[in-house]
Amino acid sequence: MTTLAHSMMTAARSADSGLANPGDLDRYPFAETSAVDRVSMPAWEGADPELGRVGRRTGGSRGRGLHGQLVQQLGQMIVSGDLGADRPLVPEEIGQRFEVSRTVVRESLRVLEAKGLVSARPNVGTRVRPVSDWNLLDPDIIEWRAFGPQRDDQRRELSELRWTIEPLAARLAAGHGREDVQQRLSDMIGIMGHAMGQGDALTFARADAEFHGLLIQIAGNRMLDHLSGIVSAALHVSGGPVTSCDRPNDVTLAQHGRIVDALATGDGAAAEAAMRQLLTVHPEVERVVPAPREH
Repeated sequence: MTTLAHSMMTAARSADSGLANPGDLDRYPFAETSAVDRVSMPAWEGADPELGRVGRRTGGSRGRGLHGQLVQQLGQMIVSGDLGADRPLVPEEIGQRFEVSRTVVRESLRVLEAKGLVSARPNVGTRVRPVSDWNLLDPDIIEWRAFGPQRDDQRRELSELRWTIEPLAARLAAGHGREDVQQRLSDMIGIMGHAMGQGDALTFARADAEFHGLLIQIAGNRMLDHLSGIVSAALHVSGGPVTSCDRPNDVTLAQHGRIVDALATGDGAAAEAAMRQLLTVHPEVERVVPAPREH
């Protein structure tokens, strides 16, 4: 993986891929933000107390205050296996460990329960749930798995899922021609090209994520639209197989351009083929996508 690609995939966070007006292009100031360093999660027992202070650990924060940071902390610890299945989570213990209020702990556990990571039952308390109960399509869980021990499996599964979702979305999108959206897609390609020339990995990643999100949204299939967050998350994790989208270069930009050209002419087959080419894993990678799973 190239330096730019690696920086792109590790620096970018979830991007807003909603349909936007052309005037919103100022959301992409070039080189406006540097990469955020990720800090590995401490073990629950025996860790340096300073590492557990939520207010001091902002590397993984989404800017949602103590509540958001605690969700990140506990979520990563559960997904990484530091907090194993059926592990009891005592709110008082968590509050003391991370120096946050009971309200913050309670709200954080509710978020984790909604993601299927924990369950709360009367007379039993809150416990970590097994992997089979997790909402594996939740963007947060996708990211946490991508930076944990399940990194390789997560990347492979996302690549296989994208191979299924995006070519179909491209074919369907060709039947829903909208000049404003096609112009927006072209704008994203222009931004990607400029960012690539400037070595601006974050801006490239944000524009790329919006391109793919827009394409899914105009496919006219609400169920596919619901999966757009998964594609966005897939674009923002690193490691594993390397696809064309992971390698920002002139060829990648040209492949994006061919998709837009096919949409403009209403050629669904060409749009689908161009998307499959864009998602094709490079030959130097041992496992290609799609590939049969090893049993």
